[in-house]
Amino acid sequence: MGDLQIIVREDEESRILPCASPDGIKGLICKSQEAKEFAYCPYSNFRVGAALLAHDGTVFTGCNVENACYNLGVCAERNAIAKAVSEGYRNFKAIAIASDLNEQFISPCGGCRQFMREFGTHWDVYLSKPDGSYVETTVAELLPVSFGPEDLKKKKVFTIQNGF
Repeated sequence: MGDLQIIVREDEESRILPCASPDGIKGLICKSQEAKEFAYCPYSNFRVGAALLAHDGTVFTGCNVENACYNLGVCAERNAIAKAVSEGYRNFKAIAIASDLNEQFISPCGGCRQFMREFGTHWDVYLSKPDGSYVETTVAELLPVSFGPEDLKKKKVFTIQNGF
């Protein structure tokens, strides 16, 4: 993956850099591209990789893993988050997502958006293409007016008249 090129945006200008350094956005996108190589997707042939950055700089990668029962498959984003949580991490800074789509940026499914939301709304999401170009967004922008853990703490009605 050493010849991967990343477009880095600076003050409305773009420049293309080779993917050599494992640091910053460029490195995170490279790691998501590398994670994609491990995808197990014999049914859809749609590879996805994710690289999740924790606040202490630790990066967790994940790839999609399909199942003959289809709905039991696991997306790359959820795979990376589950790995991080299983090692005690709960706060994330960013996630980069990669696929083989050339014409558009990969975007997480609704389930992954809600899964990411569980761990906050104000962390960065980098949607990329195989050439390393990307768009930057946040969890909040991907899932507006979302439902999260804090909503479970709000006042509820405990007596419900439902006719039964």
